[in-house]
Amino acid sequence: MSTVEKSLPATPSRKRYAIVGTGGRSYFFYSAIATTYKATSCIVGLCDTNQTRLNYANSNLETLGHPKVPTFLAADFDRMIESTKPDEVIVTTIDRTHHIYIIRALELGCNVVTEKPMTIDAPRCREIFSAVERTGNNVRVTFNYRYAPHNTKIFELLRSGVIGTVTSIHFEWLLNTSHGADYFRRWHRDKRNSGGLLVHKSTHHFDLVNFWLQSRPLSVYAQGDLKFYGRENAERRGITQFYSRTRGSEVAKNDPFSLDLESISTLKSLYLDAEHEDAYYRDQSVFSDGISIEDTMNLLVRYRNGAVMTYSLTAYAPWEGFRVNFNGTGGRIEMEVVENSYVNSGGDQSLEGSLEKSTILLRKLFEKPQEVEIGEAKGAHGGGDGVLLADLFGEKDAEGKGVEDEYRRRASHVDGAVSILTGIAANKSMASGEVVWVDDVMKVDG
Repeated sequence: MSTVEKSLPATPSRKRYAIVGTGGRSYFFYSAIATTYKATSCIVGLCDTNQTRLNYANSNLETLGHPKVPTFLAADFDRMIESTKPDEVIVTTIDRTHHIYIIRALELGCNVVTEKPMTIDAPRCREIFSAVERTGNNVRVTFNYRYAPHNTKIFELLRSGVIGTVTSIHFEWLLNTSHGADYFRRWHRDKRNSGGLLVHKSTHHFDLVNFWLQSRPLSVYAQGDLKFYGRENAERRGITQFYSRTRGSEVAKNDPFSLDLESISTLKSLYLDAEHEDAYYRDQSVFSDGISIEDTMNLLVRYRNGAVMTYSLTAYAPWEGFRVNFNGTGGRIEMEVVENSYVNSGGDQSLEGSLEKSTILLRKLFEKPQEVEIGEAKGAHGGGDGVLLADLFGEKDAEGKGVEDEYRRRASHVDGAVSILTGIAANKSMASGEVVWVDDVMKVDG
């Protein structure tokens, strides 16, 4: 049942958005619409499986100066679309349900903006492609890292041919014991929900490589294990005291990995106060049983243009960030990015992926190395969030298009698919021990 009986009045000059999934990530979108982009956009409806979270999102909207909007439980998604008539639906649910809302929104006449990953496996991905083809409506995937100045600069350098043809890439991503650990506390820890970190998190990284190279993965070989988190690994290191969740546990008080929901008001409102409805516990121990995702992953990926990438993801590092190196026929580019530590708290997300430092070093053959100047980066995800939001919700021309993007950063459902297919193929490779050909998983045209 909606908490507001009538939807907002029609506003022809503003694009109408409904949001499904009002957990931590949704605030990123609705706070921008309610403040910076209130002249171009408005929220007309909210949908979630949990009424407490819906009420909290609505109270946030009101605090931000946006009128309260109708709220709908997940079973009433169709009714929300029919009664509030959004132009676009923003999908920020758990990963395994993205496809449900993407497809239904398309069928009901809406375009879709979805959080990454677009979905978690090939069958769901095929269903999305079928719905796009059947309806003619659009899906856009919010790859904010494309918009970060340092990542855009890499695209610019490679496009210029400054190191010739790229032959190989070494890409190392480190998640620390704050951000990395957080994936092992919440729904992501179950691979059925997230596809594992090679799908949920690495989709960002694989998309960047596709974007940088303007190519797609051809084959993937992967190995991965749970080596640090989980009860069995803790027992091997001599730990003898365990708990299932932080709340109510004396043992958790001495664990630096525990998360106290009471101490963070947004997490308390979003999850602790809401758990009586759905029994979702946001503060699970990272050293408990029931974790089915990997924390240590290594890949060898060949691309259609002939380049080969070695990639690693570690989810328990002492610092957060990444190093990526490109070898080419005319030299080498080296980039190092250090990000600030962060836990998704469902409120102000300006620290998530914000930069401590970033450097790009260009080493041309037979020349002295030179540091490349990078534009100023403000805000989350290396400065990419603000640029992405402007592209999503900023002023549009008569045809509904924003400012022309010379860097081709806008990501479609095709981009969403080819990014997750690296991770999906990697999961298959880890299970079989063999090289997986990406076209055998799903062939993507377009």
